[in-house]
Amino acid sequence: MDYAILRKRMVEEQLIPRGIKNQRVLDAFSKIERHKFIPENLRNSAYADFPLPIGEGQTISQPYIVALMTECLDLIGQEKVLEIGTGSGYQAAILAELAKEIYTIERFENLAKQAENILNELGYKNIKIKIGDGTLGWPQQPSFDRIIITAASPKIPLPLIEQLADSGKLILPLGESFSQVLTLVEKKEGKLKSIDICGCVFVPLIGKHGWGNKKDD
Repeated sequence: MDYAILRKRMVEEQLIPRGIKNQRVLDAFSKIERHKFIPENLRNSAYADFPLPIGEGQTISQPYIVALMTECLDLIGQEKVLEIGTGSGYQAAILAELAKEIYTIERFENLAKQAENILNELGYKNIKIKIGDGTLGWPQQPSFDRIIITAASPKIPLPLIEQLADSGKLILPLGESFSQVLTLVEKKEGKLKSIDICGCVFVPLIGKHGWGNKKDD
């Protein structure tokens, strides 16, 4: 299977026609081998226009949604970015091509380790992975220029608002368990401004400041 051709088609048929215009984003999607982040039995569908399971009830989002969220962050290359929900590691790889430092948190240890192995194999040196409750953020690194949350939350977790730098941007799926609105939040002089992007469906954000469960409470 010629993954390079499939990757080119993904960009030309899924991303550009839907309005992804940022050339740096398009170049990152053209470069990164998405199939390496997919379970081997599903790699035939690695560049298809739908999400795929990656284990632990988690998914890798469809390419367009990953591209849309990335483009909304408006990265120019010098940013420090926090990702909540490492998952397969694919989004972290995209971010690593576009920003200076990536800090990513995953609650499932095996997913975090798999992602770390793939990212190391691909040679990324600007990504740090932590296992834990993503809704608490990364207090040891208290200020981030951008934050991306790749799971659905009923509200913006307060620790993440506090860790977002002034003039920073945060993007997340905001809403109920089975239906959300992709929302871009900008922080200026301590105040938040929200912009609705589009409807979406993500797995729930579990944690103290997300949906919560007995283990996390």
